[in-house]
Amino acid sequence: MPFGRSLSRLSSPFTALFSQEEVATNIDDDRLARYLAAGALCATPSEAHGILCGLMCGGDADPESTWLQQLSLAPEADDLQIDGGREALSELARLTREELEASEFGLTLFLPDDSRPLAERATALYDWVRGFLYAWGTLDPAAAQPSAETNEILRDFTDVTRMDLDRLDDDEQNEEALTEVSEFIRVAAMTIYLERVLARARQPES
Repeated sequence: MPFGRSLSRLSSPFTALFSQEEVATNIDDDRLARYLAAGALCATPSEAHGILCGLMCGGDADPESTWLQQLSLAPEADDLQIDGGREALSELARLTREELEASEFGLTLFLPDDSRPLAERATALYDWVRGFLYAWGTLDPAAAQPSAETNEILRDFTDVTRMDLDRLDDDEQNEEALTEVSEFIRVAAMTIYLERVLARARQPES
């Protein structure tokens, strides 16, 4: 497998945080955030992307539809909040599908860019992982059945959600750790997708 190491084997600074990637798209971030804030889950954009990736990597039968349904609007949402939001979600789903299905490991985590404070980016990565695990919990248990490697990755993801972000100093060591953990999560998610979706799709029908 292309994925070579687990979170538990990363260097110690990492075990304090994570990293960030930037998505270069035409998605209107503000509209997306307003739509999500008006939804039943009140998910952040990073958390919503983590949910989407969890559904896609876990092999949900129709991840895009499941995702949009999970993020559906609360009854009291007004037109200002939802304007253009659903289109932004659909565009994000399309781009994410393309990245996961590309031959190279091209998934980009939907996180704030490098200009944002370290704590904001670390929190966004925390949200992303939490969303991924949430999605995994919604999968059909009979179909989910993770391999040993996937189980190890999910345990590492769970460890990420236990990290203490309140004591996060904005320094070089933590910056490097954030980058390292972000890359781990990105590659780990794609490894699950390769194992659970692409490899199964390539198997000849019996």
